[in-house]
Amino acid sequence: MPVQLSVGPPVLTINQDVTFMVTDLNGEISSETEQGIFCGDTRFVNHYRVFASDTPWKRITSSAIAYNAARIYLTNQHLVTEEGKIPADTLSLTITRGALRFGIGERLAVTNYNLFPVRFNLEIEQRSDFADIFEVKSHTYVHRGNIEMTWDLWRGEGTVSYRRDGFERVLRIRFVASDSPPRFANGRMVFGIDLQPGASWHAEYRMDFEVSEYGGQRAKQRVVSATAVTPEQILQLQKEWLDRATRLTSTNDDASRAYRQSVEDMGALRLYTYELGPNVWVPAAGVPWFVTLFGRDSLVVSLQNMLVDPGFAPGALQLLAEYQATQRDDWVDAQPGKILHEYRVGELTRFGQLPFRPYYGTWDATTLYLIVLHEAWKWLGDDALLSKFRDAALRCLAWIDQSGDLDGDGFQEYKTFSAKGYENMGWKDAGDAVVYPDGSQVKQPKALCELQGYVFDAWLRMAEVFDRLNEPDRAAELRRKAADLQRRFEEQFWCEDLGFYAFGLDPDKKPIKSIASNPGHCLWSGIASPERAARVVKRFFEPDLWSGWGIRTISSQNPAYNPFSYQLGSVWPHDNGIIALGMKRYGFAEEAGRVAHDVIAAASYFVSYRLPELYAGIARDPYNFPVQYLGANVPQAWAAGSIFHFMQAMLGLQADAPNSRLSVDPSLPTWLPDVTIKGLKVGGGAVDIRFWREGEKTRWDVQSQQGNISVQQQAWEPWKVTAGQTRTQKR
Repeated sequence: MPVQLSVGPPVLTINQDVTFMVTDLNGEISSETEQGIFCGDTRFVNHYRVFASDTPWKRITSSAIAYNAARIYLTNQHLVTEEGKIPADTLSLTITRGALRFGIGERLAVTNYNLFPVRFNLEIEQRSDFADIFEVKSHTYVHRGNIEMTWDLWRGEGTVSYRRDGFERVLRIRFVASDSPPRFANGRMVFGIDLQPGASWHAEYRMDFEVSEYGGQRAKQRVVSATAVTPEQILQLQKEWLDRATRLTSTNDDASRAYRQSVEDMGALRLYTYELGPNVWVPAAGVPWFVTLFGRDSLVVSLQNMLVDPGFAPGALQLLAEYQATQRDDWVDAQPGKILHEYRVGELTRFGQLPFRPYYGTWDATTLYLIVLHEAWKWLGDDALLSKFRDAALRCLAWIDQSGDLDGDGFQEYKTFSAKGYENMGWKDAGDAVVYPDGSQVKQPKALCELQGYVFDAWLRMAEVFDRLNEPDRAAELRRKAADLQRRFEEQFWCEDLGFYAFGLDPDKKPIKSIASNPGHCLWSGIASPERAARVVKRFFEPDLWSGWGIRTISSQNPAYNPFSYQLGSVWPHDNGIIALGMKRYGFAEEAGRVAHDVIAAASYFVSYRLPELYAGIARDPYNFPVQYLGANVPQAWAAGSIFHFMQAMLGLQADAPNSRLSVDPSLPTWLPDVTIKGLKVGGGAVDIRFWREGEKTRWDVQSQQGNISVQQQAWEPWKVTAGQTRTQKR
């Protein structure tokens, strides 16, 4: 019988909105690590330990009990107190903690299992450094000398504050209840505990965080007051999310559990800080490093969630339009019309040491904005969405033609203009992610292959949008440009000697002939020629790209390959989900199912089926397991959303809400004999559909239906476009 393995990081993580807490498995925080309690890109607590009469407790077990709550069971070591000895393992301490919007709540319970009374001190040692999150990540700290602490012994409340020229962070500690009054001594909160045999002691306290940037309405930032949402309200909001989300079940337990966990994670990563309307959300990119607004991530997650709940798309479109750049600013890599990369509110950003308020160093978010606008319209069927964001879309289109094309050759190539800017501005944004076949680094500017595909896709989608808006001249021009781009893309990016598309073009416009996962995005966008798609798909399953746990970011034959690196040989679930959709688009349903199978198999090894941001690209064999990248975000939004893309690919789901249609083209692999989806929303209606394998074929049946939705079988097809077309056909 095989050994059941469960893989995950040796930490406990809980989060809610912009607050998150990362501890070791004992529930404690060491100042020498990246652990802590964070809010508003600031670490409020960098050290936390619990003692019994100056002696550490021992962990029995611990676990997250929800995305925003954890419980730790501890017992005592042998204690020598003024009242006598207390044998080991005769006291229990249970810590239950929960994350709030701007705070952490903690409950403590101590029970005496001795046959005699005990008296000892329970001590909580806690310190604050108010480090910027980028200091924590880089392990470079600046000692802040103007941290002040006050303690009101009468009221049992403490305040720790840090202020610098209008930048303010305040931690307030307040005891809600306690069976004995707290004292403050030597940097510790101390409780005298006196317990009879079998008796218990309880205390409950709150840590509330005040972040100046979240104190009220700000120009171009929609925020709410810093009052904490109660635990009951948080549970209700998560329940409402789960009730709204499309449900999916299957006799394949791995698929069902991976889907359910991904839905849970999406609910956990919603940012409540931005008020955008009921059931309209913007996701945080991931915990712990990306609990903030990200352009590319928000847009990709919006696409992934269309079949679960399309509420992320209107939120992302609205908020990103508010931050859309209006002028050139090289410090933040902004040009008119560009969509932001990330928004930060930490101290280093506030005082101009980092360019993140916001930073625009991404070359794909602006194009993805157009793709999401079109896809949201297809799922929601709301023409008002197109009118509302028409001007933002026009600015995106202008940026593509002007700033996005640095040298006017018709291709997108990126370059940073900021002294603190990013070296790479595609989704592979690590500084070392783009290499030549000999492993050496490619210099800027770089024209990655997927950027051209995104533009091709966006132009054709926007042509359909402008048809709807009764602007036929704009639509015709976009189709002409798309046809020309596709022709030139084939001429410049196809490498016959490789049987594969180039990673990109270097500064001399020479093909970068490294074998990487990026051309899979060219299948998803539809820019690849159908004649060459088969060769691209086949190449992905060669051993140097295919790990057995998914497609690697780069070939293992490249000298720069490192399976444990960030983007030079690792496996990213969201990358694989996009590639699977691309395979389905060109008719390679079996291959899409194979990619889905192996990533879902990897998910089965991770705790709670929660996919991390990325994992190592080591080759799969009967005796190993997926290895999580050290420092990966867990949960991470587009890793969770990859499961939705896999399901969309295997079921062939395409919405056309403006015409009250849902197309299906299911091809269930042998490992997934059946799938039932319930509450799939298209426009103002919803459907329940059952899919099942019957021999070598996949059957389907609409089990219930609300609203006027026609469900039909229709195969996916690449874009069909020529310069002379008046309308573009798709699917």
